[in-house]
Amino acid sequence: MSEQQERAADAPEHGTGRLYGVGLGPGDPSLMTVRAVEVITGADVVAYHSAQHGRSIARAIAERHLRPDHIEERLVYPVTTESTDHPGGYRGAMEDFYAEAAARLAAHLDAGRTVAVLAEGDPLFYGSYMHMHKRLADRYPTEVIPGITSVSAAAARTGSPLVEADEVLTILSGTLPEEELAARLAATDSAAVLKLGRTFPTVRRALKRSGRLAEARYVERATMGAERTTALADVDPDSVPYFSMALVPSRIGAQHPAPAAGEERRAAEPATSDEAAMSDEPVAGGEVVVVGLGPAGPMWLTPEARGALAAADDLVGYTTYLDRVPVRPGQRRHASDNKVEAVRAEFALDLARRGRWVAVVSSGDPGVFAMATAVLEAASVAPYREVPVRVLPGMTAAHAAAARAGAPLGHDYAVISLSDRLKPWEVIAERLGSAAAADLVLALYNPGSRSRVWQVGKARELLLEHRAPDTPVVLGRDVGGPEESVRVVRLADLDPEQVDMRTVLLIGSSQTRTVRRGDGTEVVWTPRRCPQR
Repeated sequence: MSEQQERAADAPEHGTGRLYGVGLGPGDPSLMTVRAVEVITGADVVAYHSAQHGRSIARAIAERHLRPDHIEERLVYPVTTESTDHPGGYRGAMEDFYAEAAARLAAHLDAGRTVAVLAEGDPLFYGSYMHMHKRLADRYPTEVIPGITSVSAAAARTGSPLVEADEVLTILSGTLPEEELAARLAATDSAAVLKLGRTFPTVRRALKRSGRLAEARYVERATMGAERTTALADVDPDSVPYFSMALVPSRIGAQHPAPAAGEERRAAEPATSDEAAMSDEPVAGGEVVVVGLGPAGPMWLTPEARGALAAADDLVGYTTYLDRVPVRPGQRRHASDNKVEAVRAEFALDLARRGRWVAVVSSGDPGVFAMATAVLEAASVAPYREVPVRVLPGMTAAHAAAARAGAPLGHDYAVISLSDRLKPWEVIAERLGSAAAADLVLALYNPGSRSRVWQVGKARELLLEHRAPDTPVVLGRDVGGPEESVRVVRLADLDPEQVDMRTVLLIGSSQTRTVRRGDGTEVVWTPRRCPQR
């Protein structure tokens, strides 16, 4: 008695057969596992999927191990595109097909036969076998034989590491919408995009939009006949078959791993030392990207920003913000104090002039009281006027705090910084008064610090000249961070001692409301309609 027959004797109440999902690997029969061969040669029934032409890649891979007395079950797809006259459409046609195929296999299992369902690659990795598994595995003893995936095979053929150290690999289907593909490609370190064929033009555009096209490799029919590997940017879209893949390999050790988003540029060789990077002769190819980190933590980081941080040669920023960016091998980090924005901007632009790709990090949104202005101001004059500069937005502290509190910024609002380090208090007071008189909701940044202790109290006095004492005020501190605190107080009760540099204040208008909801939480919102005066 064979091993498979012995196992079948132990089958549970619904049948005496045993189901196997057999991973065949990427295509080369020599890459099948020993266990896969054992199961195929010992099975009573060998099942495999095919298109209506009847040819099956899975069967071709396993052909040398098939016996003349094998019962072969060819599971022929009713459609290969989404065009069908089935009343349930493509999905309905496929559901009926899977149900019918599972019933055919169940008949063999009920008769005590061992059934091996062949699957290219790995059975549970985008494989057709999984549809049989979901319908049969709870009724019959089942074993899944893993196989080498097409991703592993393609990566081996490129000869480049796919992921290293702490890098993240993202596996995507080329059938996703272009914007979704672009966002995920921008956010990840390495990627594999499967199911190309007719989706190739969309995938190529997504790679370009995400700034990853220059890195991408194309692998066609890995380990099979007519295998081809080349730069994806050089591929003719009309020549791409379904069995092909786009790979974006590891960034570690790569020189200038990504061009600017939306364009292809030839990058210069990076400087080998800080002295070389700061030499007198400018080098083409560098760029400065000012990146908004959001208020706190990776959950608030956009895919575009995440990609720019990963692609940079150098990271420049205030020490506290720079510490929020993961350390990556090969990147240089240049931390500085919070009060040297102009020096930091010129330093970043100097690096870019020497061919470096530089990310200047900024908390929240870089264009809101942050580094974008400093960089653009410095880049507007010689010798930096020709240095490319991009600004990538981030979630602002005001919007983060507003979302936690409800919707206090639901109508017109003004954003004012209470810091008098770069503008006199008289200007701040005038703007506060004007915005309050216009009945705007106010978002107040930089309300206080160790060296500025009186501004919040003075602002409260000015606002009370225009607002009722019970006007709701949201105090959002460290929103998104480990010390997050969001409280709502009356304007008259606003205590300057409870406000620091990590706090943003949202002052309601005359229309702003607070509501206690059924779960006990208090929400703040400002109606979108404004009453006639």
